[in-house]
Amino acid sequence: MYAIIKTGGKQYKVAEGDIIFIEKLDAEVDSTVTFDEVLAIGGEELKVGNPTVEGASITAKVLRQAKSKKIIVFKYKAKKGYRKKQGHRQPYTKLEIQKING
Repeated sequence: MYAIIKTGGKQYKVAEGDIIFIEKLDAEVDSTVTFDEVLAIGGEELKVGNPTVEGASITAKVLRQAKSKKIIVFKYKAKKGYRKKQGHRQPYTKLEIQKING
């Protein structure tokens, strides 16, 4: 059984036991979060929401709050002496999907 959830402006396909990395959530490590915005649930039969599936939810456990690897943003204009170097580390939340209800 799998589900498609929407969080942080993105959509993720998840199944029970999956470990996913999503945009940062305000949740403590080892706490439980519930996603109510379930777009579809698949398995033996597919349930597609309009826009979400009624009464469906996903329960997940927060494993970690961290930052991803640093990326370098370098802007450069030829022959103008313009150079700008900037780094960025995106915060994320690591989750383990525990139960698909619906």
